[in-house]
Amino acid sequence: MAKIAIVDYGMANLRSVQKAFERVGHEAVVTSDLNELAEAEKLVLPGVGAFKDAIAKLRETGLDQLIDEHIAEGRLFLGICLGFQMLFTRSSEDGLHAGLDIFPGEVVRFAAEPGLKVPHMGWNQIKILRNCPLFQGLPPEPDVYFVHSYYVKPMEDDLTITETCYPKPFTSAIWRDNLFATQFHPEKSQNVGLKMLQNFAEM
Repeated sequence: MAKIAIVDYGMANLRSVQKAFERVGHEAVVTSDLNELAEAEKLVLPGVGAFKDAIAKLRETGLDQLIDEHIAEGRLFLGICLGFQMLFTRSSEDGLHAGLDIFPGEVVRFAAEPGLKVPHMGWNQIKILRNCPLFQGLPPEPDVYFVHSYYVKPMEDDLTITETCYPKPFTSAIWRDNLFATQFHPEKSQNVGLKMLQNFAEM
């Protein structure tokens, strides 16, 4: 039985996430095997690319139902970037597309503003709003690495665990019970991100 399984649906640099877990002393398997994923103690759903294509791949393979069941059973889950966005009701990226709808909310593009570069790419600060086991041992406003043109607008304010300004505050991470998800990339965020992955692995 895999303790940590990284969901392989063909749309992420999964090896970088796997290597980051290895750097903090924890084995993680990359797999698309439904049986192996169903038995895992912890699931990690990374993602890069288009929302439409990613959510279609999850549904084609039955991974959408598996993820929903894993979360409902109270097992630990970590979504990263697109894997964070797909948890919500819908995205307006290249039309309207239904997400996993685990939480109510929508994914929208950054509004065009003079001097604002989209995608939001590079290092930016997160403001940790309350104590969260994912961020144990970190300063209250660490820098992390982002690559995205769309961001999440949750309908439930208490989901938001970190905010980031670009240039207005947006939700950059959420937490509820056994579920954690980040818009930023912990695997690209050097020591800060490695600490987050270590915290998740050791919960």
